[in-house]
Amino acid sequence: MPTRTAKADWQGDFKRGGGTVSTETGVLDSPYNFSGRFESGTGTNPEELLGAAHASCFTMALSVGLTQAGTPPESLATEAHVTVAQVEGGFGITKIALSVTGKVPGLDADGFAAAAQGAKEGCPLSKALAAVPEITLETTFES
Repeated sequence: MPTRTAKADWQGDFKRGGGTVSTETGVLDSPYNFSGRFESGTGTNPEELLGAAHASCFTMALSVGLTQAGTPPESLATEAHVTVAQVEGGFGITKIALSVTGKVPGLDADGFAAAAQGAKEGCPLSKALAAVPEITLETTFES
């Protein structure tokens, strides 16, 4: 399995400075700064990137599980809402709320919810994020 690389550069102080974050594939090359993270400024932020990574990992894991169970999905759409808040000792990720909608022929809503729960527990990013106090999952099944 390959090792993937991402890079972040920063110039200046915390509130007035800024930087860029990029990936080796070139798919991401974006500015980031204080206002984009803690206010409503432009640029990306670590929580947004973490949410994108978690949503994509979870969705791939769900697709694998459904396919292996003989019910490949027609479509899956996942959002990850990542909350950063002040905690004792600084800031921390306090919650990740996953929300998935799926259309899976041959499956019912309960089966979809069970498969989604398995993907949430088994995807590599969920495992890596085990220190997050709360990771929730909401499912919507489209028949």
